[in-house]
Amino acid sequence: MSTHTTEPTGSSEPTEGAERHGGLPLAALLALATAVFVTSLTETLPAGVLPAMSADLGVGESAMGQSVTVYAIGTAVTAIPLSAATAGWRRKRLLLTAMAGFAAANTVTAVSTDYSLTMAARFVAGVAAGLAWALLAGYARRLAPAHLQGRAIAIVMTGIPVALSLGVPAGTFLGEVLGWRVTFTLMTVLAVALLGWIAAGVPDQPGQRRGAAGRIPVLRVLTVPGVTPVLFVTLVFVLAHTILYTYIATFLDGLGMGGSTDLVLLVFGVASLAGIWFVGARIDRRLRALTLASALLVAVSAALLAVPADSPALVYAAVALWGLGWGGAPTLLQTAVTDAGGDSADAAQAALVTLWNAAMAGGGVAGGVLLDHLGTGSLPWSVLLLLIPVVVVVARGQGFPAGGER
Repeated sequence: MSTHTTEPTGSSEPTEGAERHGGLPLAALLALATAVFVTSLTETLPAGVLPAMSADLGVGESAMGQSVTVYAIGTAVTAIPLSAATAGWRRKRLLLTAMAGFAAANTVTAVSTDYSLTMAARFVAGVAAGLAWALLAGYARRLAPAHLQGRAIAIVMTGIPVALSLGVPAGTFLGEVLGWRVTFTLMTVLAVALLGWIAAGVPDQPGQRRGAAGRIPVLRVLTVPGVTPVLFVTLVFVLAHTILYTYIATFLDGLGMGGSTDLVLLVFGVASLAGIWFVGARIDRRLRALTLASALLVAVSAALLAVPADSPALVYAAVALWGLGWGGAPTLLQTAVTDAGGDSADAAQAALVTLWNAAMAGGGVAGGVLLDHLGTGSLPWSVLLLLIPVVVVVARGQGFPAGGER
């Protein structure tokens, strides 16, 4: 998962239709939410079908887990330069280009019988994600009147928990019944359908004028008070989550619950939906408390999963807490870095998208190393240890204001 980066100066201005009606252009926002769904599901889908992909392509599960890593690398190394290179593009053209990239990459993944080709396709999908996440949340902001911009972003971001709650479990189930290639083929079909929806139903917006104000170097934004703590929390929190989530199917196999992966992911995703709903209703007043609760819930979940117990009920309870804590995390971290960045918000978001995907890549690698050398039991312990500094930094408050400070 990533988040948005550079947007044109004046991106807080709503579209004419939204301003006139004083409401939200739901059809357009739902199209953007579906784009978020496609990017999130393409990124995380291998987690649900990892054993099958591994067996079919003739590599170990830790090697196959790098299909998530290489996707994240594709986004991390290209998000900032591609955002700069395409800053002048009209927004609809850029979004259509990104979705076409997803359609092509998922098609290659679905038909490939070669591990190297599959990894190359995953890298291209990550590049497409860098393009998409460079504009999605900012695009949503521009389509809404000023007093509803936060709600517009929340609507678009529901694509993430929907991907987790419905997409990954459904893909896992289809992968078990029809084969993992079918799931990636369906992703192509969805991307092609979305291309038509965007072309017909999403208002266009201009790109950024050459030399426009607001193109602030990313490194300079690190000196803005509050930005660095938010970026640190993002890096470590996402790293912790990814280490376990990438190898969740393998972890469940180790518990004798490999046949329940789709149901476990469904519980995780439904809890994530509840988490994003709860956060969306309160984020304007309780940013610090909500972020702290998010990290603590994931930490409690990791602690429960780290304790050896022959209890599927305990696993389901732990995964529900994990989803509840993680569901609102993308919205919380985006909001925090935007608020902390102030006039440099676009540059702060560019830094966040790069670190987010660097953490995704690092989580895939670190999880694979832990899996190979220490076994599945080490995964939740690593999550728990990583979340300790996250809780400390959020509790200190810089970059995460308490109620009434935003």
